Parts: sequence; C-alpha cells; structure tokens
Amino acid sequence: MGQSTSTAAFSSRREFSNSFRAKPKPTPFFSPMLTDESSDFDVSDTAPDYISELPDECLAYIFQSLTSGDRKNCSLVCKRWLTIEGQSRHRLSLNAQADLLPQIPYLFSRFDAVTKLTLKCERRSVSIGDDALILISCKCRNLMRLKLRACRELTDTGIEAFAKNCKSLKKLSCGSCTFGAKGMNAILDNCASLEELSVKRLRGITNGAAAKPIGPGVVASSLKTICLKELYNGQCFGPLIIGAKNLRTLKLFRCSGDWDKLLEVIADRTSGLVEIHLERLQVSDVGLAAISNFSNLEILHLVKTPECTNLGLISIAEHCKLLRKLHIDGWKANRIGDEGLIAVAKFCPNLQELVLIAVNPTKLSLEMLSSNCQNLERLALCGSNTVGDAEISCIAAKCIALKKLCIKSCPVSDEGMEALASGCPNLVKVKVKKCRAVTCDGADWLRASRGSLAVNLDNGEPEPQDASASDGGAQENVVEFPSIVVAAPNIASSSTGRSASFKSRLACTFRRLSVGNSSSRNIS
Repeated sequence: MGQSTSTAAFSSRREFSNSFRAKPKPTPFFSPMLTDESSDFDVSDTAPDYISELPDECLAYIFQSLTSGDRKNCSLVCKRWLTIEGQSRHRLSLNAQADLLPQIPYLFSRFDAVTKLTLKCERRSVSIGDDALILISCKCRNLMRLKLRACRELTDTGIEAFAKNCKSLKKLSCGSCTFGAKGMNAILDNCASLEELSVKRLRGITNGAAAKPIGPGVVASSLKTICLKELYNGQCFGPLIIGAKNLRTLKLFRCSGDWDKLLEVIADRTSGLVEIHLERLQVSDVGLAAISNFSNLEILHLVKTPECTNLGLISIAEHCKLLRKLHIDGWKANRIGDEGLIAVAKFCPNLQELVLIAVNPTKLSLEMLSSNCQNLERLALCGSNTVGDAEISCIAAKCIALKKLCIKSCPVSDEGMEALASGCPNLVKVKVKKCRAVTCDGADWLRASRGSLAVNLDNGEPEPQDASASDGGAQENVVEFPSIVVAAPNIASSSTGRSASFKSRLACTFRRLSVGNSSSRNIS
C-alpha cells in the first residue's frame, strides 16, 4: 500500500522534484547551523543575540570601518544602532541649500560628535545664509575642519559669528563664496589652532588698491599651509603669508598681479618654507631668486610660468640643495632647458622625482641627471621633441634607482623599449602614451623580457598638453602609473576612422593568432 500511495501522490520523479523545490522549508537568517527540524521554532529561543551584548564602543568602532552607505543602512536596524551610528560619525557632508535651516537642530542633535563638516551648494541653488551657519557653529563647537563650496549667501557677519563659536578650527577650505576680508580676518583672529587655509574664488575681496589686508591674526604661530586659487587680488593675503612664522607650504594658482616683489618680501621675513607651487602666475627669475633663499626647500612646482628661465632655475639649484621633487611645465616657451637642468644635476643630488612637461632636455642634461641623482625614482618626460631613443637608452644605463617612468608624446620607438629591457634594474612601472613609433610588439617584448614590469601603452590621437587642473595638483597624475597591461583594441568604437595605433595593434593581434595557428599545425 505504501507503494500505491506514493504513486498516486507523485506520478513521476520530475513532478516530485518540482513539488519539492516549489515549497522549500524556511531557514532562519541568523542561524544557518539550525537543522530543518528546528526551523519551526523561534530563533530567539535557540540562538543568543551576541550583537546586543557588544559594548557601544565596539559597535561604534565597527561602524567606523564601513562605507557611508553601509552606515546609513545600519542606522535603520534599530534605535540603538541609530543612536550609536550618529554619535560615532565624525565626518558629515550636507547639501547646503536654503531649506537646510529647519533640519539643522535635528541633524546635529543626532550627529553631535562631528568634527569635519562639508557644506556644498549647487551653483543654481540658493545656499544657506548666516542664520544656518551660526546655528551650526552653536551645535558643533568642537568643529576642526570646515569646507564651504558655493555658499554665496554667507556674509562677513555669519563668518565672524562662526569664528567666535568654533575656535578649535584647524583647517578651512572655502571656494566660490562671497564673504570678504572682514570675515576672513575674523577667522584668523579667533581660530588660534588653524593650520591649513585654502581659498578659491573668494568674490568678496575688493579688487585694486582699496583691498583690505588679510592677516596674520592669532594664527601666525600655527598656520602651516596656505593655498590661494583664482583670486583677483590674492596679494592682499601678503600680510598673512609674511606673518606666518611656521609656514611650510605655499601654493599659488592663477592669482592675478605681479608676485616678484611679494616673494622677495616673503623670503626676507620667513625661512621655513619646504614646498612651493606656482601655477600660471606672473613671476620671473626675480621671484625665483627670492625663492632660492629658502635653503630647506624640498618640493618645487613651476607650471606655466613663461617668464621663468634657466637663470632662475640655476639660482634655485645652487641654493636649495635639499630639493627632492621638481615639476616643470615649460608651456612650450623653451626658456628652461639643458642649462638649468644641468645645474639641478650638479647641486641637487637628493632629487627623487622629476617631471618635465613641454621642456626639451637633451642627452647632455639627462645623462648628468641620471649619473648625479642616484636617488631618482620617478621620472616623467612629456611633450618633448628632443627625447628619443638615445635619451631613453641613456636613462636606462644610468638611472639605477628608477622605479617609475612615464613617456608621453615623445619621438621614442621600439628601440628605446629594448634599452629599458636591460637597464634600470629597479624599474617596476612604465607608461608610454602617444608615442607613435612604439608598437604593441615593442611593449610585448619589453613585458616578456621583464616579467615583473608593468607596461602601459596607449598610442591614441594627440591632445592638447595641459598639466594644470582645477585643484592645481595636476602633475602627480603624470608620475602615478597604473599597473595595467596593454589592452586589446576596442572594435566596437563609435569613431568612424581607424587611427594608426589601432591598425598597428590589430595587426599585432592577427600576427600572434597566425603564429599560434601555425605552431599548432606543426605540433599536430
């Protein structure tokens, strides 16, 4: 009878299998070790809730290791998690539109431990005003970092009240705001712990002789980094730069006015600068001569400063012998070349990183740099008409410590790649971009010769050389080499014409396929 009952219930094995899959038994989510027999019981009766026994401090530490999205999801689990997640969050970024004001009391009662705050508003929206910023400053008196972006409704009054309430501020970054010198001076007069100041497109600063001087205030002994970007009258920050006795880093990007005289005054009053960035600035060899007084200078970026010549670079090399990183974008002016680079090779033996964009060094200067700078680890040569196979061969033979090499838009061929195969014993990454004479065969051969070497070849169409970016830190991108290999051509391209590089890579692919097929036929 058992057999007949089974046959009546399930006419075939397939029906039995389908019926079994259609009605699976529920499995408890938090207890994967429970058997099917125990699945009908309450999970809370069989498995202890270890998470509820975790101390708040441990749970907060776990939350700090999660991404922002995961933290938001965790805050929805229960009231305890919601509270702990809010109390353990130190970073907060808010959309600083005008309708944020009524939400501020709730937000900062939940996130009462915030020390790093970003307030960013879209260009076409109305930003928060003074009332909102003052309310935030009352709720976050321990704020240490503040970033303001496009908060155009803030005035000197709101900034002044904020400065009086948040005196522990260490870092301030403001961009596309409209408050002026009075608000900035309020920050400098009240935030005695301020270490970093970044100002970009501050519209409220009066242009011309009527501009009110800014600084130094009480931050004269604490300020270490100043970054000024795209200011019509950035020289009104002169008193702040001069008065900051412990200033270590100065970055000036696209600020109008003649900076030679101010640099001379800065060099006379301060001596501790170790890093200087000058980009699209009206500065000449006079300013570079003033910079040479900073004998402890280690990092120098000269980006698109066409009035700077070999004479200024020689002056820096002779006096700044601790130089470790040098970035030069000659902007096709051809005013910095072998003469200045030879001086760097003679007097700066500690050089570790060299980036040359739109500069035309020859074998003479590159050989001296390779021989004298024994610690040179990162080298980038971009947009140079004089760097060919002979120069690359020289680098391969002399640069013993070189680890990363970037060659872009230079007349280098496969012969230069062959030289790299036997030179630079510590080389780990090579990036070759827009060098038409370098083929995929050459890159493949180099990779095969040195298996641990990461080679990136990109023979794309030429594009305008531009070492600058909105944040002013463009040339680091030249030195960083992604550890990827030569990619196969993208056949489904939207472009109608095929470039020479595409054809060459396609030809290489077909050659490898044909070789593989012929070899397989021979084996068979």
